[in-house]
Formats: sequence, C-alpha cells, structure tokens
Amino acid sequence: MQELKVKHSSEPEDLACYGFDASGLEGRPALVAWPGTVDEVSEVLRFAYERDMIIVPRGAGTGMTAGSVPPEGAVIISTEKLNRILEVDYENLNAVVEPGVINGEFQRALAERGYFYPPDPASMEFCTLGGNVAENAGGPRALKYGVTRDYVMQLEAVLPDGRIITTGVKTYKGVVGYDLTRLLVGSEGTLAVVTKIRLRFLPQPPSVTTLLAYFGDVEAAGRAISEILASGILPRTLEFMDNECIRAVEKFKPTGLPTVIDALLLIELDGYPEVIRTEAAQVLKICRNWRAKCEVAADEEARTRLWECRRAISPALYHISPTKINEDIVVPRSRIAEMLAILKQLSRDSGIPIVNFGHAGDGNIHVNIMCDKRDKQKFKRGQEVVEEMFRHVLELGGTISGEHGVGLTKADYIGMEIGEAELELMRGVKKVFDPKGLLNPGKIFR
Repeated sequence: MQELKVKHSSEPEDLACYGFDASGLEGRPALVAWPGTVDEVSEVLRFAYERDMIIVPRGAGTGMTAGSVPPEGAVIISTEKLNRILEVDYENLNAVVEPGVINGEFQRALAERGYFYPPDPASMEFCTLGGNVAENAGGPRALKYGVTRDYVMQLEAVLPDGRIITTGVKTYKGVVGYDLTRLLVGSEGTLAVVTKIRLRFLPQPPSVTTLLAYFGDVEAAGRAISEILASGILPRTLEFMDNECIRAVEKFKPTGLPTVIDALLLIELDGYPEVIRTEAAQVLKICRNWRAKCEVAADEEARTRLWECRRAISPALYHISPTKINEDIVVPRSRIAEMLAILKQLSRDSGIPIVNFGHAGDGNIHVNIMCDKRDKQKFKRGQEVVEEMFRHVLELGGTISGEHGVGLTKADYIGMEIGEAELELMRGVKKVFDPKGLLNPGKIFR
C-alpha cells in the first residue's frame, strides 16, 4: 500500500483544531488531510479505504449536531483548499463552485452583478457551501425561496473507495434515472465527499422593505404569523425572537430593542416597490390588530441595524451558556402559537430558561435550553425536556430537525419520527454507497 502524498498532518496541534464543531462535542482524529483537487480527494479516500480507516469530511465546523466531529482514529478530509468559484453562467443563471467556498463570499460575488443566492444560514460569513449541501442548510430567506436542496443542480462527488461520480444535470429539468443529487444533499457526509457543486441563482429583487413588530404577548405574535401567511402574502423572511432572546442580545450587543416586550417579529418583503408597499401596509395592519407596535426601516442603515439584532443571537446565547442544548424543531405554521405556549410551559415545569427564536414563517423554531453541563442534575433534566419537546412537536405534525441535521446529537431520537421500515431502507442506501461503513459512521444512525 502506498503512502499518502496529499498534504496531511498528524501533529497534535493540527488534530486538536479539527476535532470539534459548533455542537460543543469533541473527538480526536488520527490524521488531517487538505486535498486541493478531486483527484487528491480520491487519493485520500482510497488511502483510508485500503486501511479500513474512518473518514470524516469537514467544511468550516459550524454544524450544530456534531456532524463533522470525528471518532477516535479517523481521517479528516478538510475541504478548505477546495475554495474556488470555477464558473458563473449569467445566461443560464447557475454557477459551479468547490465545496470550500464560503457562503457569504459567494453571495457577494453574485451581488456585484445584480444576482443573489437565497440560502443564507446565520453562519453564512463562515460556513462553506459544501457544508450547506451536507446539511441541506436553510436560513431566514427559506420561507420564500427554499433551502439548499432547491438550488443544487449537479454534484461531483467521491465515493468511499475513491471512485468519482457526477450526479444531476446542467438543465433546469431532468428525470433520467434516480435523483441521486437530492439524495446526497442533506446526507451529512455519510454517502460521499462532494467536490464540485452546480448551483442555480436568481436576479436580485428590485426592492426590499424591512419591518419590525413588538408584541406584549408571545402567543399574539404566533397568531399574527399565521394570519400574515393566511392572507396570501409571502414575506421573504419572517423571523421571531422571544423576550429571553431579546434580553440576551441587548446584554451582549445593545441595539436599542425594548426588553419589556414578550416577542418581536422581523419581517422582510421583496419585489416591485408598488407591490411591497401594499403588502407592507397589510402586514402592519395585521400586527397592529394583535396590539403590536411597529416600525419600518427607513433606509439601508436602519435595515442593517435590525439584522444585526438577529445575527447577534447565537453569540449572545453562547456568551450566557456555552453548553446550552440547541435544537431546531419545525411545526406546521398554523400551530406555531401552540408550540410556543408548550415551550413556555416546559420552561416553567423544568425550572430551566428556554430561549426561542427562528424562522417562524416556515415553522422553524430554534429552541435553546439554557442548562450548564457542569450542573449534571440540571443538564440531565434539560435532556429530558428535549425528549418531551420532541414528543409534542411530533404530536403537532412537526419534525425534530429543520436545518441542523441529525449528526450525533439527534441520532438517539430519530426513531421517534421515522419508522423502522423506513430506517431499514435508509441503512440499505448507506450500505450501497459505503459497504465498509467507513464514511462518517455514527452520524444519523447509531
């Protein structure tokens, strides 16, 4: 067996840097490799495959469910050197990128020419497009524009044994054979290592209006969300923050938000100016009918200030409790108010603060159970709250993960949502792609 020629390291300081992600969990790999081409990715995979070594693909490590945390002795394939925008086809509105391209950098490159790529996760300034594909990442604009899967047209990927495959098509339509592209998107690096991505993009909308609505009652905010969407208006974003979340942001990065309110909605509309003026008036009327105080961003500077509040949430909460339990549930939009009431009751019953925010327009609530791992009893109760919460979510017709994936942290709960027959089919798919079970094992399925 040949030695690995691709740039790699087994130095302790390098291994330490690639052993964790944003979940807070850690592992210790045996080797980190930095391939710069698809052939080098193939070489690393063949090297590991011949030695029965576990392989873990890694983007920027911003995942919340330990999807890139390695088991002991694994080989990490970092995609950070695969970071080029290879092609931008403005005529056909698609681009070919490597997986290490940062989401925000791709957004800016398109914006310079008057185009945009809708998926915008909160970590867009750090996360990679390859990681977005692995997790099927969403973001605030998913309400109107969808998630990563809706923009992936074609993938180049490498199988665990080193074979290179291409899935999907360059055209907007294509139904020849099984849709392997959609299967790979959201597979959390358990089936293949993605090396090229063809993404479609859109023209920038001509105008954007940003609104903020303050509510004295969290359930009223939930009712307003349902009413806005039932009215036929589809905002580009409809974000929610509860009181605990607002206070955390103001303590971390003061922006002038009132801390006495129970909830706020950050609402954005885009399109032609005359259309969104009418829609904005209707949204404001609905919010005011639910006794909300409202403001409209007067200019780009004011809009930026409002979004600073939203993007400050995650660092603000980590500042309070670095070991909090972070979940991202989804319920039908019509049942958001019920879910928020349930979360408030779970917080009262457990005695643990629960901070909620998220993409309320598509029912995706980020639930932060603020317990410290150092307090073992309290942390155990926090984990019990997670299971209780998931049970309520499923009873309301929801799902236990909207955009964070399953990874390690939710693997124990997957059977609550997916039946055994369906899980058996999924395990069978995994075995076809990865017969030795070497590619990111333990993620999704224990």
